[in-house]
Amino acid sequence: MRCPYCETDNSRVIESRASEDGTTIRRRRECTNPSCGRRFTTYERIEQRPLMVVKKDNKREEFSYEKLYRGLMKACEKRPISAEQVEQVVERIDRRLRLEFEREVPSSVIGERVMEELRALDGVAYVRFASVYRQFRDVETLAQEVLSLLQETAGRTKPGN
Repeated sequence: MRCPYCETDNSRVIESRASEDGTTIRRRRECTNPSCGRRFTTYERIEQRPLMVVKKDNKREEFSYEKLYRGLMKACEKRPISAEQVEQVVERIDRRLRLEFEREVPSSVIGERVMEELRALDGVAYVRFASVYRQFRDVETLAQEVLSLLQETAGRTKPGN
């Protein structure tokens, strides 16, 4: 594996760990170049048939795990959510989509899956994502969404629920 820092074509595996669902292997590596010696992480996944995303304008693009991860990280920025938690969310969404859709998935389905996951994970991240995804046109629409989230959260925290 090529080192991303010095481009040396040799590194050694320090640690390997399988994901909870067993579909990904995380490897910590160390560059063997004595003048570099930096550590980096790689991920190994099963190569699958590409899943195509059908956009609102009917254009198609290949589903990108990394694009989904970046979008979720943006929504979770400055929140008490670890990169590992975000990665688990992305893995769950990816797995569900590949089980449910063989070749093509509407972008709206991906957006709804992200909103489900964020709603359960963190209310602020959910509202951030929803405001962009649902393209809130005014403050009233945003307020309705926040009130809905508050009612749901209060329902979960009441004694006896």
